[in-house]
Amino acid sequence: MKLSRQFLLSHLLLLSSFASFAGEKDTTEASHYSGRFNVEKIRSLRTIQDDDVELRHVELGVRYMPTFSSIDFNTSDGGVVEGSFTMSHGFGVMAGINLTKNIGVQAEVNYYQINQKYADGNLNRDLTINYFNIPVLLSLNTNKAAPVNLNLVAGPQFGINAGSKFETSGNGNTDSTTAVVALRKGDVGVAYGAGLEFALNKSHSVRLDLGFRGFYGLVNMDSSTNGQGTYNVIVSASRKTYGGYAGITWMF
Repeated sequence: MKLSRQFLLSHLLLLSSFASFAGEKDTTEASHYSGRFNVEKIRSLRTIQDDDVELRHVELGVRYMPTFSSIDFNTSDGGVVEGSFTMSHGFGVMAGINLTKNIGVQAEVNYYQINQKYADGNLNRDLTINYFNIPVLLSLNTNKAAPVNLNLVAGPQFGINAGSKFETSGNGNTDSTTAVVALRKGDVGVAYGAGLEFALNKSHSVRLDLGFRGFYGLVNMDSSTNGQGTYNVIVSASRKTYGGYAGITWMF
């Protein structure tokens, strides 16, 4: 009987020790999983905070704008020469106000040249026109505060003719009239486009801008000539351009 009691007591002690060990293991594992959950939660909160930075309302930028355009020309014999699309190098600055993460307004001042060469009988003509373009655009954005933003823009554009140069070379000039360039001092039309913006720093205050920009003129670019014995080489038509842009913007 004494032996049986000792045997029973030894087994109870053994079970008690095993239960105590199992409880400590469960507590350790629970603490491990709890700590792991807290770390992942903190990382998730940090990710959300990094992606959702505060919206900056003022934006300034500079851009390089390669632009494609063409002009048709009147010839000395009353014909018309269709111009080919040529690329010119344009440059511009922009300023914008972001009203919300999805809506903003921006204004730009862009400079570019139109350059066209064509043959008029035995004569070679070379025309260069300088323009300042001032578009005022409504901007629709997916999220201006996000690391990547897609935007669509549209609005009126005002063009200022900053001067032109017209050169003629070749032999056989038997024109009874003189070719001149008669252009309006300015024009107006609709500018439109789309672009992608990529944040270059953690606060999203510096961005790389890439996009497309088009212009459709609403008034003809030519004007009437004043002198007798002259004709305007510019065909009566509105100005149309297509181009791209690449630039850097800073948000404040």
